[in-house]
Amino acid sequence: MFLLLPFDSLVVNLLGISITVLFTLLLVFIIVPAIFGVSFGIRKVYMKTLLKIFQWATLRIERGAKEKNHPLYKPYVNGIIAKDPTSLEEEIKEIRRSGSSKTLDTPEFELSDIFYFCRKGIETIMDDEVTKRFSAEELESWNLLSRTNYNFQYISLRLTVLWGLGVLIRYCFLLPLRIALAFTGISLLVTGTTVVGYLPNGRCKEFLSKHVHLMCYRICVRALTAIITYHDRENRPRNGGICVANHTSPIDVIILASDGYYAMVGQIHGGLMGVIQRAMVKACPHIWFERSEVKDRHLVAKRLTEHVQDKSKLPILIFPEGTCINNTSVMMFKKGSFEIGATVYPVAIKYDPQFGDAFWNSSKYGMVTYLLRMMTSWAIVCSVWYLPPMTRQPEEDAVQFANRVKSAIARQGGLVDLLWDGGLKREKVKDTFKEEQQKLYSKMIVGNHEDRSRS
Repeated sequence: MFLLLPFDSLVVNLLGISITVLFTLLLVFIIVPAIFGVSFGIRKVYMKTLLKIFQWATLRIERGAKEKNHPLYKPYVNGIIAKDPTSLEEEIKEIRRSGSSKTLDTPEFELSDIFYFCRKGIETIMDDEVTKRFSAEELESWNLLSRTNYNFQYISLRLTVLWGLGVLIRYCFLLPLRIALAFTGISLLVTGTTVVGYLPNGRCKEFLSKHVHLMCYRICVRALTAIITYHDRENRPRNGGICVANHTSPIDVIILASDGYYAMVGQIHGGLMGVIQRAMVKACPHIWFERSEVKDRHLVAKRLTEHVQDKSKLPILIFPEGTCINNTSVMMFKKGSFEIGATVYPVAIKYDPQFGDAFWNSSKYGMVTYLLRMMTSWAIVCSVWYLPPMTRQPEEDAVQFANRVKSAIARQGGLVDLLWDGGLKREKVKDTFKEEQQKLYSKMIVGNHEDRSRS
């Protein structure tokens, strides 16, 4: 027994030295750079190395599959129906021409018109452009994750060994490191904002609050090995305005907040999230709502209006889609943020899925599972574009203004601009959508009839 004591002492000493070295590395290479907002470029070198490995793995798969005459891809369909951008009236005209010699101007209604609506219904069932916005984006190459790469069939021993080595690196090295960084960032955020909250209001408190928030968010960004490229930073949101962005993931918040100082808007939570919210609101004026208040549109609009009217207060960060979309599209913006008459600062966020899928499918994964997937990905790589500020024009209503902002974000981010409400992920189609098609058809028939009556 006594012979084992020196060995036990050696193990304890080695463990202590390892922890000291790890903490020193974290402090020197991650925490201190996060405090001053600088980077040593380690993450970019890491990203370039990964890209070379992915390219080699993809070429190896293609060459091996060709040598063994294996099909490289499984049949995957996404957008199986070719749709021309034509109007309801044009398509019905075409159906009538092919079915009879009569034109649209002859009868008010033809039985063949039914075929247009039947075809549209079948197309929607077969190729629903809404549902596929809530599934993972498919990749054209293998990123050693096997999460969004359902196409590849060819597997070799060398690739299997490479994948296994990747699992060891991600789960045994990156995951513990990232958990330690996330814990550090959240702890500093709660502690720092609580301490700053006791200071009297003034420039000193505002300065410290800003830098505590930025420091902690930057540490959390490093906990995801996030590599972010910011464009047009001269257009960053300013006090008294509203920052609106497309929404892919809950981490959109820290992606933006690590480069700017925002007032957050959201529902009051319990547990750890509640502790963080209560600490943050002591340091700066975030806007938190009770669960019963969120459904009161007038109360929400009043609180937001009061905030933006004070030009000394921080810009509000809002995601008007109200749900996460899979990084391919922008869906309908809720009009509430565009009714209050504030300057809107649009921001486009586009993730690179090669290194990790940032999309949160909340109907499939809980928050803990999602964060685990993020922390076991290779990295989170994205681009952020700050667009010029926009204001509501005199002839615009809130819906038109929201659509104009949405189109600008989609165009800049290379995303598909959709008119559908993201709430369709969980809800049925609203009657207003059905009535809109009915009104179009009715207007076409009745309007045509009125034109003939005048003649």
